[in-house]
Amino acid sequence: MNNPIRKPSRPIGHSLDRESILIDARRELTMPSRRLFGQRLLTLGGLSMLTGCSLVDNDSVNKFLTAVSRLNDRAQAALFDPKQLAPTYTEAQITRPFPFNAFYGIDDVPEVDGSDYQLKIGGLVKGQRAWSLPELYALPHAEQITRHICVEGWSAIGRWGGTPFGDFLRRIGADTSAKYVGFRCADDYYESIDMPTALHPQTLLTFEYDGERLPAKYGFPMKLRMPTKLGYKNPKHIVEMFVTNTFPGGYWVDQGYNWFGGS
Repeated sequence: MNNPIRKPSRPIGHSLDRESILIDARRELTMPSRRLFGQRLLTLGGLSMLTGCSLVDNDSVNKFLTAVSRLNDRAQAALFDPKQLAPTYTEAQITRPFPFNAFYGIDDVPEVDGSDYQLKIGGLVKGQRAWSLPELYALPHAEQITRHICVEGWSAIGRWGGTPFGDFLRRIGADTSAKYVGFRCADDYYESIDMPTALHPQTLLTFEYDGERLPAKYGFPMKLRMPTKLGYKNPKHIVEMFVTNTFPGGYWVDQGYNWFGGS
């Protein structure tokens, strides 16, 4: 899984990854801000009644799990505070080496030619032109030392440098009242996020890691860094982005994982 989830050991086919969805639902509903909600709903009966799904056969179970995941998305979105900052850390607290993680091995990291790279912009955006790396590097710079949290249960602290993504969206004339921003990547990964997270002050379009140009293993030529999201929501090797009101899905979301992915 593109950062932060390794290739799953559980087979994923046309049916949903039930274990992952239920773990994710329980994790979200038992967080302190959701415990009262969870106490009322964290039973098969309560969730079944809320989602309007029966549990009589394989198709109905898949429908139920999809409904639970979407309920989780709505709950997280309602609780998300676009002004609440994630914790930051000191240089001494940086995890070295910072872990590599993807849905493939490190020897299969894509090699993107930066000399002719062009970031494509599309969707509900006035300035639909491509951006070269020198143009992107010339944008206002910001840095953060934040924790990357993986849904697998591990975390690591890293130092990221780039440009505030919300400022970039406004610079290109994006419709910031739209619902989603989608991304396509050089490694065939794809992802999407909600607009409030896109505009969050700590969401960075990153070009550097630990004071140096972003290495290929961490997402060259650019990675979207969101400390308010789980790692798999942070796409690497971005080659295209678009703004839309049509739900774009995501590589793992389309296989049953939670979409909002708040950390």
